[in-house]
Amino acid sequence: MRQAAWSVIHPNSRRYSRTTLSARLELVLRPSGSRRAALETALRAAIREQRLAAGQRLPSTRALASDLGIARGTVVEAYAQLQAEGYLTARHGAGTWVADVVAATPQPAGHASPPDRAPRFNFAPGLPDLAAFPRAAWADALRLALRDAPASTLGYGDPRGRRELRQALAAYLARARGAVADPDLIVVCAGFVHGLSLLSRVLRAQGVRRIAMEDPCLWWHRDVASAAGLQVVPLPVDEQGARADLLDGSDAGAVFLAPAHQFPLGAVLHPERRTAAIAWARAAAGLVIEDDYDAELRYDRQPVGALQALDPDRVAFAGTTSKTLAPGLRLGWLLVPHTLLEPVVAIRRLEDVHVPVPEQLAFSQLLVSGAFERHVRRMRTRYRARRDRLLAMLAERAPSATPVGISAGLRVLLELPADGPPADELIKRAAHQSIELFPVGRCYHSGRAMREGLVIGYAALPEHAFESGLAALGDVLEASLAS
Repeated sequence: MRQAAWSVIHPNSRRYSRTTLSARLELVLRPSGSRRAALETALRAAIREQRLAAGQRLPSTRALASDLGIARGTVVEAYAQLQAEGYLTARHGAGTWVADVVAATPQPAGHASPPDRAPRFNFAPGLPDLAAFPRAAWADALRLALRDAPASTLGYGDPRGRRELRQALAAYLARARGAVADPDLIVVCAGFVHGLSLLSRVLRAQGVRRIAMEDPCLWWHRDVASAAGLQVVPLPVDEQGARADLLDGSDAGAVFLAPAHQFPLGAVLHPERRTAAIAWARAAAGLVIEDDYDAELRYDRQPVGALQALDPDRVAFAGTTSKTLAPGLRLGWLLVPHTLLEPVVAIRRLEDVHVPVPEQLAFSQLLVSGAFERHVRRMRTRYRARRDRLLAMLAERAPSATPVGISAGLRVLLELPADGPPADELIKRAAHQSIELFPVGRCYHSGRAMREGLVIGYAALPEHAFESGLAALGDVLEASLAS
């Protein structure tokens, strides 16, 4: 039988061939690194990609060394390494074969489900304009922070987070949110959901069985509490915010509230209900978890102050940079009652100690320099203009739908007319035009909204795509809601 060639291109680009295998196989030895490493890499790739099949016999070390023009010892060492890794198998005096290993390379595109194509226009309600992230200011803050930080800063640190950041956050939260903020009671975490998970696990360990959560709210917040072993009790929300007056009969040991800007209905918690929530927490020895996710982005007036200031011993205040800067930073914080500090820190210590130090240092620099608040002011102006343009388009092209919620945040709730198509149908029609929309029904504990609606985010699109996206959305709504 005719034997085809084993051919190799080695680091000096000289080509060697020898008729040794039953099928032609070309191994490319990369020009970087040693010849042994290059041979190992080439053989691994051939086995993973199944160009060398399981059970196929390899040339002897002497023959392959002769083919390649390298020392036999190099081939012996390469074979031994691949045998140790499980790619090859050998029997003394009998030869070397390819082991029966699973291919590790991804399947070609034709053999796998193609990835979902990203929509052209994304109206997701929880994303800021990522193209507007202050790259230059962040780079400057990171450079300055690392330049001045001692080497010890980059070691394992306090599970609560860097002292510099906790001090800067305490000053900012007192100034911007009216919170009673002690740096020693701040725990830096990897975003709001991480903070909610920490608190939920602490509550469960302390004997709490039930937590009241706004209905509607983000469904994964309910999932986080459930995963910690808490039973979630729905707390209805209306135009005055969560029905805190119903907490007395809930048998809950904690309540989750977004008093400054409820998601997704966009309400502000009424003063009487703020008082009722604090009164319940004191009487029931319960905990209020305050989600302050986007309070800085209020457009018509100053945002209401933090609920935490009414009773710091009964309210755990949680914030994040995910709406003001970018969710990819994974920066959030908890301002906890003193009785919860040690339990939260104990869990934090067992997880991953703390979020990356460079990000903490850079954010603290942004806070201290005022660059963060300047960025928030710029984005507040930009988002308000976008909201106004969205509302104007809705008034012109979808007048039968009703925008709901205060002038704030990154989205508008659009209530659909009772005689129009359901939200799911609108979402399908929009998807055909490469537009992504979000149904409000997904946020209700039952999975079904009392009224059909869409939560339309106006921040996620980059500025250059906003007008065309708005026009495309208007086309869908006008065609679908025309009487």
